[in-house]
Amino acid sequence: MSPRIGLALGGGSARGWAHIGVIRALADAGIEPDLVCGTSIGALVGAAYVGGELDRLESWVRSLRVQTVVSFLDFSLGGGLIKGDKLIEFFRSHFVDRDFRELARPFGAVATDLRRGREVWLREGGVSNAVRASIALPGLFTPAQRDGSLLVDGGLVNPVPVSLCRAMGADLVIAVDLNADLLGRHLKPRPATAVRKRARTDPENLADSVMARIQTGMSQLGLNSDNGSRPPAMLDVLASSINIMQVLITRSRLAGDPADVMVTPLLANLGLMEFHRASIAIDAGRRAMEAAIPHFQARLNSMNDT
Repeated sequence: MSPRIGLALGGGSARGWAHIGVIRALADAGIEPDLVCGTSIGALVGAAYVGGELDRLESWVRSLRVQTVVSFLDFSLGGGLIKGDKLIEFFRSHFVDRDFRELARPFGAVATDLRRGREVWLREGGVSNAVRASIALPGLFTPAQRDGSLLVDGGLVNPVPVSLCRAMGADLVIAVDLNADLLGRHLKPRPATAVRKRARTDPENLADSVMARIQTGMSQLGLNSDNGSRPPAMLDVLASSINIMQVLITRSRLAGDPADVMVTPLLANLGLMEFHRASIAIDAGRRAMEAAIPHFQARLNSMNDT
């Protein structure tokens, strides 16, 4: 009997489009996972994959422009900068929203119970609701409500969900870690005036564009004191803090429950919110998986021989 193959797709915000390249490389090699698990953006891509929507998702993300990404940012003053309703409603209207029972293969998503501080495995109900909970990055997206609980990003407790793959019956787990090379990447102090000027003239700099909008709103409310220079921007501090947390948690979790094959795309130059740079991420994911396939084949052969 062949080993059951599980694919664990990790969190990493915009870097998560690399998962598309990973899945494409697996398909080119004739490898089809028996089950898929995802955390955060990994849950979103994983849900599209098992739901038969990966082609449409890839076409859409490759067409993204910075203006499109900013249009999904429904700013909020409670629980997070972004409510996330616009993004989820877009997916519900443009991609088939299935129940977990209707998926072609087993799928699970990871979220965090904000009140109890525990890991939550989402495996039933509407898939889009599970994805919304799994991507609720603290401080950025508002928490999701589910069965009386407040759920936030699964990366707080399990950034690369190998353990969920094992629990769902995987004998051989391919895990994708998007954050291994990111520590300190975002902390680069810049003049505030230069940031606002570049945000207006350089549409590719999404983080600055978002910050310019936030700073404008704060100025109108009398909340922003600008003395001509500034420390790293709020999104930069948030991104680096999340990177540190997820890298350390990932190392701890994988030490106790290692994957059989680790895939680590090199994505340090891709920012937290740069969803419009999908082609770069997808290509990096494909390259990383192609490099890991010989190790996968060796591991599979050794399991078949035992």
